[in-house]
Formats: sequence, structure tokens, C-alpha cells
Amino acid sequence: MNSQDKRFLKAFQQVSQDRPPFWLMRQAGRYLPEYREIRKTAKNFLNFCYTPDLAVEVTLQPLRRYNFDAAILFCDILVIPDALGQKVEFKEGEGPVLEPIRNLKDLSKLSMGGIHDHLAPVYETVRRLSKEIPEETALIGFAGAPWTVATYMVEGRGGTDYSTTKGWAYSAPDEFAVLIDLLVKSTSAYLLAQIRNGAEVVQLFDTWAGVLPESQFKKWVIEPTKEIVANIKSEFPNVPVMGFPKGAGGLYLDFVKETGVDGVSLDTSMPLSWAAKNLQPHCLVQGNLDNQMVVAGGKTMEVEIKNILSTLGDGKFIFNLGHGIVPQTPPEHVGKLAEIVHGWKK
Repeated sequence: MNSQDKRFLKAFQQVSQDRPPFWLMRQAGRYLPEYREIRKTAKNFLNFCYTPDLAVEVTLQPLRRYNFDAAILFCDILVIPDALGQKVEFKEGEGPVLEPIRNLKDLSKLSMGGIHDHLAPVYETVRRLSKEIPEETALIGFAGAPWTVATYMVEGRGGTDYSTTKGWAYSAPDEFAVLIDLLVKSTSAYLLAQIRNGAEVVQLFDTWAGVLPESQFKKWVIEPTKEIVANIKSEFPNVPVMGFPKGAGGLYLDFVKETGVDGVSLDTSMPLSWAAKNLQPHCLVQGNLDNQMVVAGGKTMEVEIKNILSTLGDGKFIFNLGHGIVPQTPPEHVGKLAEIVHGWKK
């Protein structure tokens, strides 16, 4: 099948289709019993990400169950700091723990020199997936956006108030820019390698974009994203790039207009009518069902799915969640979601 004939990729061209394509963030994950079984076989989470046999299998699992229109590479955003030489561990019950980067001396220990060798197993996973997913299914590659990855690198973990990262960015922006520039270059190289190995779309996840005020959002979210998009487009002008500036509110419009992204993921708080009026004229939108509605299931979920489809389904649109599937989600509720979207007619 020609890649441009895939339902998922047609959505970026606003080709009239009987229903919009769909996939779900974290569609491969702990809510699936088959994922939990295979996860036990890896000694730790990074090892899991760097083992193509395992990463390919868990990427394919949700496709078998739900016939999504896209597969997304199974990996983690923190493989970039790991590849740059920062110590990264995933501790059970605690999540990622990193040896913090707090100044130029710490930064001097990082290097792009060996990142492609370090990330070779991820590229192998992409290469294998491009051959093993169903021919009508698109393959999404991804990375964390520089601001969000920087917060983990500086704070040393997630779930903080980002005060250390903000303090560095606000008080010594020229120094902090050295870290952001390193992340722009390494992330661009990483995504380009994913595309060369078979990714047909790439997405940048900026999970903590919404914690910044407007002036800093433009500096640390919009500008780095714009540069990464330009780097990708210079080599692959026809590969769609999606962004996800979670929590950005009204700044979503500036993000869309200024970065050059082909699509944008909407978080759950984004009003549908506002997105249809203000964002869809400029690019594809993706989203934005509350992941807790999929946990709850039932009538509330079903009504909201249909509301999203009817409000956004006439423009460039991919159905998704407003954030990733959570572990406590009943698989049968995802099955009902898939049934509704598959059965939708414009």
C-alpha cells in the first residue's frame, strides 16, 4: 500500500473519509494484561525500551486488540538524556530518577558523540515495526520536546514544581540555552533517524509546556519546536510533525502559527468549539477525550466520544485522548471506544 493511501496520513491532507483515524497515547501499556506479562521479562524499564524483540511486541499488542489506524514506537522520552551521558534510572514505584544537571560544568559532561550508537536498538525497533505492522497502519515516531526533557534533566525527577529549572532559565537564560540547544540538536538527529528507519509521522511531547508564562513559553517551547520542525522539514518536507504543548491554553494558537507543525494534540481542558474555530483552520487537531472517562466507561464516555467526533470530525482531525491511557483503564472500555469510532459516519 502507498503510504499516502493510509487513513491516518490522509487526515493531514483533509481528504474526505468516512470516519476520522484514531490511536491513543500510551496505547501500549500497563492496562493490558499481555503487556504486564512481557514487562516482567525485562530487568528494568530502559532495558525494555532498548530490547527490540520486546518493544516491537508491545507496540503490536494494542493493534491486535483494537485495530488502531496508527502504531506509535514503544520507547520513552528520557532515552535522549541517557544517550547524552546523563545517569538515568527508572525505580519501581518512584519513576525516573536522573543525576541532575544544574550548571555549565554538569553540561560539559554530556555529548552527542555516541547518541546514534546508543539509540541503535530504538532504530532497529522502528525498522522492524515498519515491516511488521499491518500495511494500512501508519507508524508514529516520537521524542520529548526540549523544555519537558530539560525539566527532568534539571530537577532529577518528574512531579516537581519545576522551580529549579525555571530558576536557571529565568536567572541565567544564556546558560540554560546551552542545554536547550543541545536538546534541539540531539532530538532533531533522533527524529530524523527514526524517519530514515520507517517512521511516517513524528510527534513531540511537551508535557510541561503549560507551566511557563507567555514570554518564557515563546522562548523555551515555541522556538525550540520551530527549530526541530525546520530541521526535519529540510530533509523530509512531506513527513508530518505533530506537537503537544500540554496545558498551553490560549497559547496553543501561537504554538500552531509559529512552530510550523502539521498537527497539534489537544489536552483535555481545550474547548472543542474554540479548537475548531481557531486551530483547525491552520493545522490538523488531535484529541482530546479525558483519559478518566475511559476508566469510567459507560454513557458519559460514549456521549463525549460522539461529541468530539461531531465537533471536530469535519476538519483535519485524528481522534485521541487528551493525555495517555492510565494503568487502571479496563481494556473493554478501550474496546467500546474503538467500536464507536470505527462505526462513526460523518
